[in-house]
Amino acid sequence: MYLFLAFLLVPIIEIALFIQVGGLIGLWPTLAIVVLTAVLGTALVRTQGRMALANLQQSFAKLDDPTEPLAHGAMILLSGVLLLTPGFFTDAVGFALLVPGIRVAVFRYLKSKVQITQFQMGTGAQFRTGPTPFDDDVIDGEFTEVRPRKDPAKPSKWVEGHHQH
Repeated sequence: MYLFLAFLLVPIIEIALFIQVGGLIGLWPTLAIVVLTAVLGTALVRTQGRMALANLQQSFAKLDDPTEPLAHGAMILLSGVLLLTPGFFTDAVGFALLVPGIRVAVFRYLKSKVQITQFQMGTGAQFRTGPTPFDDDVIDGEFTEVRPRKDPAKPSKWVEGHHQH
């Protein structure tokens, strides 16, 4: 039901805002603002997205709960979609989601509404920094791919020094 209301109300709000803003400042300035917010929003989403990705990678490296960095990344992605959608209301919500404090507040609100019953990182693998019992089984080497000769009648280099019987 909420999704239906969003799909119904957001276009109505956008049309009303376009009419109001266009009436105040004119058609071309209104369109220029829409294009400018899309360009500016794209640049901001790119920088915020890089930071969110770095935070997520750091969370995985430390084996911390990645829920919050993932949520921030999702909100930044949603922000990008909203900023690329023409309109003043979607731009306002998109820019709001680029503010870290607002994302934290949205995350806390959503976290209070969702109950997580279990969280597990990885597959139970253990990480070791010292030598393992399997270190003696590792053989380091190089290889060269040997392709079959075009003339099967000639012996390969592997048997040149040996007599064939």
